[in-house]
Amino acid sequence: MPPAVLTLNRRGLADTVGFAHLECQIEAIVQRIAAQDGAKLERILEDNSVAAGDRWRMAIAPHDDYAYAGLMYPLALRNVAASVVVIFGVAHKARQLGLEDQLIFDSFTHWAGPYGDIPVSPLRERVMNTLPEGSYRVSDQMQSIEHSVEAKLPFLQHYNRAVQFVPILVPPMSLARMNELASQLARAIALIMDEERLEWGSDLALVSSTDAVHYGDEGWGGKNFAVYGADAGGYAKALAHERQILLDCFDGDLRPDKIERFTRYTLANHDHREYKWTWCGRYSVPFGLLTAWHVQQLRGALPLAGIVLGYTTSLEDQRIKVDDLAGMGVTATATLRHWVGYAAVGFR
Repeated sequence: MPPAVLTLNRRGLADTVGFAHLECQIEAIVQRIAAQDGAKLERILEDNSVAAGDRWRMAIAPHDDYAYAGLMYPLALRNVAASVVVIFGVAHKARQLGLEDQLIFDSFTHWAGPYGDIPVSPLRERVMNTLPEGSYRVSDQMQSIEHSVEAKLPFLQHYNRAVQFVPILVPPMSLARMNELASQLARAIALIMDEERLEWGSDLALVSSTDAVHYGDEGWGGKNFAVYGADAGGYAKALAHERQILLDCFDGDLRPDKIERFTRYTLANHDHREYKWTWCGRYSVPFGLLTAWHVQQLRGALPLAGIVLGYTTSLEDQRIKVDDLAGMGVTATATLRHWVGYAAVGFR
């Protein structure tokens, strides 16, 4: 009997303006970041005793336009060098599709990448087969319109042409539900790692996708996110608030109380579906960190230690030129009345 032929089910692109989708684009962007900020990147890594061969077991990286977030991508992702990367994405339009309280997988075999199609790892099916009923659903519709996973792939593929990944979107859910599902997912991942003798960091890594604060009083669907005011003074106060979140929640040993603290910063007290402080990754970040912490506990691994590698905003002067790269550009304005923050965090 001839071997079964795998039917290619390829996810297309959600964003061809903010992100690279051609080899020439990502090559140029990596070169421009290196030329503009390469010395800064090396200094940051050296100051934090991060060697080229170090491997993040967990990382937090942005998903906004490369023109704005620039250096934060390689800061977070260069040391994500595992063969398989589990990416926890935001489900920006989950409410419109009535999705919550379940993890969202896809059924695509490959996603588009600048160097060719990127395979979804077979670990996805093994994980889903291990998870209890009701903990997840498959929605190619949600995965197709969501950009937060897609943003990472050109950089990950640039660093490793053979990379495979597992995309998981995290829609609205309470902290208690996050912890329940993260524990279940961690058990599935730890079981597969034990069976396949996978090394955490070199064979498998976890990444949460998020942009930091979305700030201002213009262009946010009629909502006012300018908690401290939409002027230079408000900008400075918002940055101080952001720095406090990074230090309180991500710096040093990863612990459940720090993860809970992040949700207290970002989720409204009266309703976890609402923002208190507008990080779009208010679910993907704590869920990814909880999953990592549970994997650590299950495998008796060394405690995860977080390093806040960098932070910038769409207003800072690190912008990368992209408008000469086959249709790339920016997808939103950047003013004191409408700006976004970006963080890069690695966990050894």
